[in-house]
Amino acid sequence: NLVQQLPKAIIIGVRKGGTRALLEMLNLHPAVVKASQEIHFFDNDENYAKGIEWYRKKMPFSYPHQITIEKSPAYFITEEVPERIYKMNSSIKLLIIVREPTTRAISDYTQVLEGKERKNKTYYKFEKLAIDPNTCEVNTKYKAVRTSIYTKHLERWLKYFPIEQFHIVDGDRLITEPLPELQLVEKFLNLPPRISQYNLYFNATRGFYCLRFNIVFNKCLAGSKGRIHPEVDTSVITKLRKFFHPFNQKFYQITGRTFKWP
Repeated sequence: NLVQQLPKAIIIGVRKGGTRALLEMLNLHPAVVKASQEIHFFDNDENYAKGIEWYRKKMPFSYPHQITIEKSPAYFITEEVPERIYKMNSSIKLLIIVREPTTRAISDYTQVLEGKERKNKTYYKFEKLAIDPNTCEVNTKYKAVRTSIYTKHLERWLKYFPIEQFHIVDGDRLITEPLPELQLVEKFLNLPPRISQYNLYFNATRGFYCLRFNIVFNKCLAGSKGRIHPEVDTSVITKLRKFFHPFNQKFYQITGRTFKWP
């Protein structure tokens, strides 16, 4: 009875928003099956050229009643992706997980920094990348800043999909209080409520919730989750928050979901 199905829902972003945590937590649901790797089908021209059958063969085996979910956070910011996903399935459900934009940008920087340090390469300080040294304004050419302008990317998606096909997940709340966020996603995906407090237990050492699938099988997220962020100049943080503010207001307006972002 097992088949490889195209996804009925995709976590399209946002990078460093908590996409991996969301995917792993949704996998607690008996009707959800996840693709374990990021497929990068729609954002990678070479992969996309291999065709939809190649994509389907990258999916896990599942029962017909289950739904397959994949996550590739690059989808959210890549221009060609909305049209490509629309051509595959115009009624697909799309999940976006966001965090406070300045925190997300610093987290993005931290991940890249760690990669550079591993290769013994030097890297600029966050302040130097986020602020244009000539104008002293926020540098919108810097990818970590650009990714955090959520409304700009979402508007591109809305040319293809109605807002009802998107669900916004609060990535900050998923860390501190995962269950209510997961229950909202269950509802959005029309799944019977199955994830309960039993499935989530707080690991004090890690400072994160871990997953309990059953009596024998538990799982915590990789150790790279929750990296310590470097100290960032407070004036730069203030400048970034002021910059993101109008974009955030627009994002709240479009999505109908308000966050307590400064």
